[in-house]
Amino acid sequence: MPTSYQSPMRQDHEPQRSKSQGAQSNLAAGTIRVSDLLGRKGNDVHSIRPQDTLAFAVERLSTLRIGALVVTHSTGALAGILSERDIVRKVADVQGGEALELTAFDVMTREVETADEDEPLISLLRRMSEGRFRHMPVLDEDDTLVGMITIGDVVHHRLLELEHEALQLKQLIVG
Repeated sequence: MPTSYQSPMRQDHEPQRSKSQGAQSNLAAGTIRVSDLLGRKGNDVHSIRPQDTLAFAVERLSTLRIGALVVTHSTGALAGILSERDIVRKVADVQGGEALELTAFDVMTREVETADEDEPLISLLRRMSEGRFRHMPVLDEDDTLVGMITIGDVVHHRLLELEHEALQLKQLIVG
């Protein structure tokens, strides 16, 4: 019997399994939808009315430790969005504290980019990056406000995915 001969082992008959990257694994992040992220994050949306003052809005932003408020009509319909950036610009234009007496309607962004629940997360991230905004209200098929996605939510989700991928690779290497 030659010295290089090795008797067959159980794994010799098992199909070879490869964990290398492929189109499916590399595009897996693109299959995550806005609704998936909202399901994990929750559907809380903090809003104010168009007639509320900037002073009130600033207090809400500070208390809630958030960067934007959705501005809604009494019916709940989306009227606009008021971000920290909108407020800072107006304070700079009006020269200080006088701006705090203005209403949300005076300062809010009226042309609001919104997300659909079925939109892929990667598409949402691309739109947020290209539009240079950090908050996006989510509407359902009836145009009802169902959530708010922030750039931080998307980044946090992606970091969790990367940690999971790293753990899988480590387990593959260690065995």
